[in-house]
Amino acid sequence: MCRWLAYRGTPVYLDSLVFEPEYSLVAQSLSARQAKVPTNGDGFGVGWYAHRRVPGLFRDVLPAWNDSNLKSIAHQIRAPLFFAHVRASTGTDTSRANCHPFAHDRWLFMHNGQVGGWERLRRTLEQAIPDHLYRCRRGTTDSEALFFLLLSEGLDEDPPGALTRVVGHVLRLVAHAGEREPFRFTTALTDGERIYALRYASDAYAPSMYYREQDGELLVVSEPLDSRDDQWRAVAPAQLLCADAGGVQVAVLL
Repeated sequence: MCRWLAYRGTPVYLDSLVFEPEYSLVAQSLSARQAKVPTNGDGFGVGWYAHRRVPGLFRDVLPAWNDSNLKSIAHQIRAPLFFAHVRASTGTDTSRANCHPFAHDRWLFMHNGQVGGWERLRRTLEQAIPDHLYRCRRGTTDSEALFFLLLSEGLDEDPPGALTRVVGHVLRLVAHAGEREPFRFTTALTDGERIYALRYASDAYAPSMYYREQDGELLVVSEPLDSRDDQWRAVAPAQLLCADAGGVQVAVLL
């Protein structure tokens, strides 16, 4: 599985969250505390919004702890909203195109989980992606396929509805195929203004997700960045977090 974080608030330098905290994302790439596997070394990525409508994106295949370019740009880039992700592959190749976050137009998307039996279900699931979006697919992961399914299901107009429809589509596909491996879908997406984050699994083991809202700043993470447990709130399985200028709401979605 993977580890990720999403930030929205006063502009900050990326390294203040990716490198500096006690349990920073880079520290989690070496030794995650709440993941299925402790090491997340199959690439990384950061995406951010600064002065343009569409996000900047930097991804590479080196482990996050061993990439001097990541440390350099994180020290220089300051943004009010950004995503960061360290990857542990569930079977697909380690390539830049398979690293998160994924971007399309104004949207960023990142994921921690899996479509169980992906290699057996891939062709059927990808057939549900319209041609105009499939042409934009660059990698081979289930995560990127889910992103384009969300776009095809009305992500621009209705993000909660798109998430509900895609989860339902995948569950029906899994059931029809008789697949026994679980569908796990702890994910975050943003249009540069709002953040949506869903924690979901078809079994009892939804990948972890927490958030902290403090002084107008929001952090959504796979696991806390420090040991101040009283400041972090766990998101329960099947709950969706929605954040915009008006605040944060967490409610059952599925």
